[in-house]
Amino acid sequence: MILTTILLSLSGFAAVPPPDKLLPSDTFLVFTAPNWSAAKKASGPMFQLWNDSAMKPFKEKFFAKFKSDLVEPFEREFGIKVADYTGLAQGQVTLAFVQPTDDESKGLLFLMDTGDKAEAMKTNLANLKKSWIDKGKQIKTDKIRDLEFTTFIFQSDEFSKTLDKVFPDPQEGFEKLDAPKEKKPAKRVEWLVGQSGSLFILGESAKQIEKVLARASGANVPGLSEQASFSTHYGPLFRTADAYGWVNFKAIMDIVMKQPKDAEEKKRGAFDPAAMLKGFGLTAIQSLAFSLHNGPDGMSGNFVVNVPESTRQGLFKIVSFPEKEAAPPPFVPADAVKFSRWRLDIPQAWGSLEKTLAEVHPVLAGTVKLVMDSAGKDKDPNFDLRKNLIDNLGDDIITYSKPPRNQTLADLSSPPSLTLIGSPRPEPLAASLKALASPLLPPQSKMKEREFLGRKIYTVNLPSQSGPQGKGPKVDRSISFAATGAYVAISTDTAMLEEFLRGNQEKQLRDFAGLASAADKVGGMGTGLFGFENQKETTRNAFETLRKESGTLANLLATSPWAGRLGVGDDQSKFKEWIDFSLLPPFDKISKYFNVSVWSGAVKADGLHFKFFNPNPPGLK
Repeated sequence: MILTTILLSLSGFAAVPPPDKLLPSDTFLVFTAPNWSAAKKASGPMFQLWNDSAMKPFKEKFFAKFKSDLVEPFEREFGIKVADYTGLAQGQVTLAFVQPTDDESKGLLFLMDTGDKAEAMKTNLANLKKSWIDKGKQIKTDKIRDLEFTTFIFQSDEFSKTLDKVFPDPQEGFEKLDAPKEKKPAKRVEWLVGQSGSLFILGESAKQIEKVLARASGANVPGLSEQASFSTHYGPLFRTADAYGWVNFKAIMDIVMKQPKDAEEKKRGAFDPAAMLKGFGLTAIQSLAFSLHNGPDGMSGNFVVNVPESTRQGLFKIVSFPEKEAAPPPFVPADAVKFSRWRLDIPQAWGSLEKTLAEVHPVLAGTVKLVMDSAGKDKDPNFDLRKNLIDNLGDDIITYSKPPRNQTLADLSSPPSLTLIGSPRPEPLAASLKALASPLLPPQSKMKEREFLGRKIYTVNLPSQSGPQGKGPKVDRSISFAATGAYVAISTDTAMLEEFLRGNQEKQLRDFAGLASAADKVGGMGTGLFGFENQKETTRNAFETLRKESGTLANLLATSPWAGRLGVGDDQSKFKEWIDFSLLPPFDKISKYFNVSVWSGAVKADGLHFKFFNPNPPGLK
């Protein structure tokens, strides 16, 4: 302790408090890396992959274009050198929003601990101030707790105007059928920028910055760590995290619910947004929180929706599930690259959905009831869809997929997959699905039945679909389903469904090497929701397809609005000036960075908890 005090006094700067001690208590949103330098040192396989020499051609081409076409024009316009600020972060890097103290929405706070780079930051700020003045832009200087802060003043549309210069709208000057949308008037923006020791501060409100400086100096000002909604998550999620985020969702909802309803909407009888938010259960959410942690065995993450059991309604009643076994059943094969299992009580969820719709959208609820009451009665007046469909649903939803059959974008986006719906009576359930589908099908679609290994397969032919941008031959599509065991199996890949019905898997996913130990990191496979991905194989397929089909991808993206802005809408070679997937290395050169990933979900008394874990690939340092 004595040695630490001596070192701090020699350095001339006091230690910067962590975000929870530094931010004021009325903070309602924060994203932070509490120790940037430590987080970089603990970076996982993806950061190592990005720095691998095999990625250099792809990375350098992208950054060269990014710098010349985007960074440099903004640097010229605003007099800032981005390179001067890279590498300055040594301690915390924090973005936060604080509840405004007046009617103006000024709550932004950005904090960065520059550590031993404090003098470099001081020099950069002085240069920025001079450059801003030289360009004739408006600034002013104030004192906050005896520290000098420079206010940089600009209009809210200056960034968009600069973007228009760099990437002009290709449709500009052409007549349009639609009348131009009324542009919102630009607002005056004031960013206060200053430095306290090694702590760089950017904010919109002098009052909020003053609170930060007061807490940094040890003054008795209420801080974020004293807010109950935040402190609840601190121990289990934030204390040892490399990065975390938190949102006081209740504070946001309180503001939304207080918004007066427009008089015209009242006359038209429009839906009340506040009533809908309440009906869907969103007003019961107290907070959202997530954390990331890089450990010696891999990267783990947590996400929590804090919604107490006593106040849950709407969506949270619908998606809640019990703590049940969610491991891969024996019939899931070892070559499945993705798997998920959700032990949702579907009949109960349907009942909650109908109740929620009745509260928030009575007209839609009436339409759903009409469909439920009338479906199938054209062929059988005694058919009861609710009895035959809803009552025959179980509490198990399983999906898994295999690698795409070919290395094309179409196959990559739609690999062979299978969905299984649990049922205590699967045959009547399959028959009711047939009855429900028949009246909803387009005229050209037909329902076919056939026998396969003693089971009945129902197949529906869907409308044909053209290739990318409507080009190329049309592709026939269908969806098939069949009852077997305790499930109804559904797939758009007939071969996949038939393979499942044959059964007799020699190798099972549940015996996959490392699956059990990885699952332990997310609370096991008995929480009611569990998922797995063989990222090595899914990434292999993506890499090889992108390398092979980069031109096709360019054509697919050419129709997007931003493609025209970038000037790549009419020429795939221009797209490659930005992102050239053909420069990606063969996957075998970088396969060592990939392994598997598992995730789980659980419903607890305080809310919904989700976890993921990516174990480090074997042998990777």
